[in-house]
Amino acid sequence: MLRLPKFALLEPRTVSEAVQLLAQHADARVVAGGTDILVNMKHEIETPSTLVSLERVAGLHGVRAMADGRITIGAMTRLAEVATDERIRRAHPALAQAASLVAGPQLRDMGTLGGNVLLDTRCQWINQSFFWRQALGFCLKKDGTKCHVVEGGSKCVAAASNDTAPALMSVDAQLRIASPRGERVLPIDELWLADGIYNKKLERDELLVAIELPPTPAGHRGAYGKLRERGSIDFPLYGVAVRLDLQGTTIARADLCAVALQARPLRLSKCAEILVGVDTASSAWDTAVDACAQTAWKLCHPMPNIPGDHEWRREMVPVYVKRTLRAALAATGPVHHV
Repeated sequence: MLRLPKFALLEPRTVSEAVQLLAQHADARVVAGGTDILVNMKHEIETPSTLVSLERVAGLHGVRAMADGRITIGAMTRLAEVATDERIRRAHPALAQAASLVAGPQLRDMGTLGGNVLLDTRCQWINQSFFWRQALGFCLKKDGTKCHVVEGGSKCVAAASNDTAPALMSVDAQLRIASPRGERVLPIDELWLADGIYNKKLERDELLVAIELPPTPAGHRGAYGKLRERGSIDFPLYGVAVRLDLQGTTIARADLCAVALQARPLRLSKCAEILVGVDTASSAWDTAVDACAQTAWKLCHPMPNIPGDHEWRREMVPVYVKRTLRAALAATGPVHHV
């Protein structure tokens, strides 16, 4: 049985109190739903002596729709609520779908949107028990000096595996972040670093307060496709979010963003360029879908950093891009079957 190590649990009631506690305790970590960090603590991947719980912090829960079409989602809003909120489903279908495919129902009832955005990178060589990792000689991400993914590699390539990240990128989400120095707003694309050990431009005393979604036009369509071995629980072996903004039947704007490839989610700009200006009611749509899928295959290079044969995962890239593009246009919901 894996047991949690001893730790102190602090329960602030305000954002100001929470960030002050993070600043005061050098190795403190935030616990939101606890579905990730508590497992990592049992595996001794993370070993904080102090956890700062956000459960009782006022103002971090819930979805708020603004008169101008913006939607603000508190960082502590449960993934289950994000997945089922009708305002999000209408205006940001890819995000609702991505949230609906995270883990399983019980974990979505506990896990939060903020926690998923800030999910630690994952690798099949690190997300194991301490005993297993010790027998292997550890790795670059924790306690070791060797990368087991890239022979001779000097940089950790653990993969970003958060389903909601590409969906949020596709709609230009912004993050509201608090610290003892005040509050700042960060476009989500600017959050990531290409570093598997710590892939966020976020200081240890900073706290994600809310995710802000800009308005989407009337012709907005979106979908999320998730490759996984089982129908639930699994992290993505590949995930792709699609955005299509239509004017009539013509694509005025497109975005594709992918995850579970490298330490940061990837925006597939060259794929989006193929789609803009295409009439979806003509044969040009099928041609563009095929071209987009092949371009994604060229851009996406899965590595043996997460479970699942990486060559098979790469061959599934064009399959999932095609399926997700068509699901977005038809508004048929998420794609999650092999």
